[in-house]
Amino acid sequence: MGVLIVAGTLTLVMLIVQRVGGAGHSAPSGRWEAALDQPEGSRIAGIAPAEGALAIWVARPDGERILLLDPQRGRVAGEVRLGR
Repeated sequence: MGVLIVAGTLTLVMLIVQRVGGAGHSAPSGRWEAALDQPEGSRIAGIAPAEGALAIWVARPDGERILLLDPQRGRVAGEVRLGR
């Protein structure tokens, strides 16, 4: 009888852990892709975090700019052009 109580308790604990977020949930890969759609000859000169976004410094043949990338959606949310 004691063995059944211990086995039942362990099963209950395992089910609770799985539902709360332990084993049984696949962890996100942390990998995502985004197309910056920049002209040929462009290069990424730097990347920095910026309040829920990524600031990507792009050196293009026609001038430099900073792209604000929304990592949740994987798209460019804004652009800052650096004048010369």
